[in-house]
Amino acid sequence: MIEEIWIRSLGVIGDARLPLGPGFTAITGETGAGKTMVVTALNLLLGERADAAIVRVGSTQAVVEGRWLVDPEGPIAERARDAGGELDGPELILARSVSTEGRSRAIIGGRTTPIGVLNELGQQLVVVHGQSDQVRLRSASAQRDALDRFAGQELAAVLADYQAAYRTWQSTQAELDVLVVEQDRRSREAQELRAAMAEIEEVAPVRGEDAELAERANRLTNLEDLRLAASQAHELVSAESPDEGADVLGLLDGARRALDKVVAHDASLPPIVDALQAATIAVTEISSQLSSYLSNLDTDGGRELEIVQDRRAQLAQLTRKYGSDLDEVVDYLESGSERLLELDNDSDRIEALRGQVDALREQVVGLAARLSDIRRSAAQRLGDGVTAELAALAMASARLVVEVQDRPEYSNSGKDQVSILLQPHPGSEPLPLAKGGSGGELSRVMLAIEVVIAANDPVPTFIFDEVDAGVGGASAIEIGRRLARLSRNAQVIVVTHLAQVAAFATNHLRVLKDNEGVVSATSIQQLEGEQRIVEMARLLSGLTDSESGLAHARELIETARGLDGQAQ
Repeated sequence: MIEEIWIRSLGVIGDARLPLGPGFTAITGETGAGKTMVVTALNLLLGERADAAIVRVGSTQAVVEGRWLVDPEGPIAERARDAGGELDGPELILARSVSTEGRSRAIIGGRTTPIGVLNELGQQLVVVHGQSDQVRLRSASAQRDALDRFAGQELAAVLADYQAAYRTWQSTQAELDVLVVEQDRRSREAQELRAAMAEIEEVAPVRGEDAELAERANRLTNLEDLRLAASQAHELVSAESPDEGADVLGLLDGARRALDKVVAHDASLPPIVDALQAATIAVTEISSQLSSYLSNLDTDGGRELEIVQDRRAQLAQLTRKYGSDLDEVVDYLESGSERLLELDNDSDRIEALRGQVDALREQVVGLAARLSDIRRSAAQRLGDGVTAELAALAMASARLVVEVQDRPEYSNSGKDQVSILLQPHPGSEPLPLAKGGSGGELSRVMLAIEVVIAANDPVPTFIFDEVDAGVGGASAIEIGRRLARLSRNAQVIVVTHLAQVAAFATNHLRVLKDNEGVVSATSIQQLEGEQRIVEMARLLSGLTDSESGLAHARELIETARGLDGQAQ
């Protein structure tokens, strides 16, 4: 429910606040006073397109702010929080600004958000009906939505089951279509992958093998240098014959024998002799290692190098084709095996998906048939109910026809084409709403539709602009009665020029212009008591000081009280 609207620099409105609240609010005022600007302001808050031309001359931007009371735990509050907004208890503030350059800004709960989010919330908060808003019911989807709202929970439950089945059917069909269309491509991929796997498996690479082979190749390439160096080192450590000159072991042995002759004469010499003995043992071990190294050097190093280089060439060819290094080649072999298994199972998968698609389609067909049955039954009730309402709204000859026809294809909403048609008089062809009546008649049709639908699916707030266009007298009273009835379950805001409609309001606001033609902060008056009587007299006769006019206004308010059956 809207508590209050604050408008600044919008059209003729300079700065004005509108106290709204629950029940039925009637907004009246002289022609050109800015009544319709109130509806424009509300449309801005609901995310409608903004035009820079609405900004008041002399101002840089127009600003509209609305305070709503919502359920703090409900879906509207949750969506507002998702958008980054905050609520103050049950109060949610929406705001919209439009600059003279055409830039528009939306704010939800203190946080700037995309206009689309404002529009999304607006569709849940308010339904607007005006002569320019009847386009909403010109679309087939809007007409189907109206019928579905009337059909209520029975249809909503079946529709939810249908949509879940339909989405699964479509996604499964899409997967099947992809597999069938790409079957040849996937078959070629499997053949190429199988050949690649065979090539890699034939070489049988091992992780790290390339680094090990590079090390071996380096060793074999320098085999003669290694042999020569090792031989020289061995000769210097331990010469095989005395002719080859002094070696390390001979020198160590000579040093030890020299000290052995005098070791008994000095207590500090035995540790040195022991160290020479240890050095001799260590050098002897080195000599043994060098000898073993030389004996292990491959005498056929050239042949081994050839084998190593051939293996490295095989691995290099794999890395050129299947990875940047050998580890990637092995990874490709492992993942390729899994992919090959998937591709080889295509035929089985296609058959399984075809079975699922058939089962899902059968489910969708059955649920769509149930939707059609519910809609056709609801269409008859809706048409009859609205036709009865139209008889009391100066459209006694008109009849609302709601057709539910079968479409060739299924969609997310079923298989039904819903058309709401207006038959202007008996014997005439039912016509689309846009062609079946004038703007005022369409507003009355919408009022009748909302009154009938509201019993099954109430909306928080309804706004009607010029719903009383082209009617008067008893028909206007009937319009007022139905607006009052609608307001028992929802907030109703009506811009009107008829006293017969305003008489049923529980909240009456008058919009005035000052001497300069501006609606200012003091120009929105909440009328009570005698003030309201005077405004009603003006609406009835244009005279505010005529005793007969005032008496007529009092009588009309009393009549409305009696007809509505509740205190005003």
